[in-house]
Amino acid sequence: MTALRPERETDASYGDQSYEASGAPGDWDSAGAASQKRYDERYAEPYGEPYERSYPEPYEEPYRPGLDDETMALRVPDPSAGPESGRVRASGAPSGSSATGPAAGGRAARRKAAKRRGGRHGGGREAASAETEEPARPLSRVEARRRARLRRPSPAVIASRAIGEVFITTGVLMLLFVTYQLWWTNVRAQAQAGSEAHQLQNDWASGKRNPGVFAPGQGFAILHIPKLDVVAPIAEGVSTEKVLNKGMVGHYGEPPLKTAMPDAKTGNFGLAAHRNTHGEPFRYINRLKPGDAVVVETQDTYFVYKVTSTLPVTSPSNTSVLDPVPKGSGFTRPGRYITLTTCTPEFTSKYRLVVWGKMVEERPRSKGKPDALIEQG
Repeated sequence: MTALRPERETDASYGDQSYEASGAPGDWDSAGAASQKRYDERYAEPYGEPYERSYPEPYEEPYRPGLDDETMALRVPDPSAGPESGRVRASGAPSGSSATGPAAGGRAARRKAAKRRGGRHGGGREAASAETEEPARPLSRVEARRRARLRRPSPAVIASRAIGEVFITTGVLMLLFVTYQLWWTNVRAQAQAGSEAHQLQNDWASGKRNPGVFAPGQGFAILHIPKLDVVAPIAEGVSTEKVLNKGMVGHYGEPPLKTAMPDAKTGNFGLAAHRNTHGEPFRYINRLKPGDAVVVETQDTYFVYKVTSTLPVTSPSNTSVLDPVPKGSGFTRPGRYITLTTCTPEFTSKYRLVVWGKMVEERPRSKGKPDALIEQG
């Protein structure tokens, strides 16, 4: 403290004793000891024990930070100030207002005031800025044309869009084509083959078809491969459109690849069919093993063959596999043979797959089905 002190002070509780406020250490010590003694005697208990001394702490004004115009804290008006004094206890702001609005009315009043100002987070400032924006002036003819040209796509963008549409269209067409080849051709060919086999059996039962020479594309027998669950009609010729694409098995019956019929005393009965698509009756003939049965059903007879050997890959021009005594089959003398041919690998026609068999039974239809078909059922 920097307050001035009087030159001489007198304590009423000390009686007539006085002291000089010279600040000398001796004067202050003697006076303090005497004062403490009188205080202990005055507040001593009846038994002579002094009370526990406790001195009241001096009053200090509570700290209040200084306020300015930019603070957002609420301000408490000075209770000692009059209602019209307009003074705040810790600052010079009016008592009836704060930094953000009127203090009277509590929190609800402050919220209402904030809403009237445009919100708590600067809505008023946004509204003010919107009001200060200049209205859009109308565009001149030159500016309007320039903006229209900028909005127009460039030639590169147009070309890229056209190329993208071409690619998408091509992809869709390829997908449709693959679906047609792998699914629809099988559905249609199997339906045609089933109808032809059913019609052939009906004609045999009614006697409308007689054994003999058959026209190209005409069905005359039914092929059974029990192991592969194959039942397909056999038609004369190996024409793609007239025979193979209809799901039927074709007989090599035309020169220069003319082969024998099943009822011939000796010879090689050559057959061909699709491995993939269009009914794919020969798709799994690569699974045939020696001893597996292959049955040819005609109007009068069942011809039963047993598989003897397989040629996994050969050239499409290797027609010797259809000879009366096929080369590579293991047969050494004339007999009654059967040859199955198809494309390989799957979904290509680069090479040919060949399966050979030898007739082991000729059974009239009047005697019923052979054991190979009965076991199949």
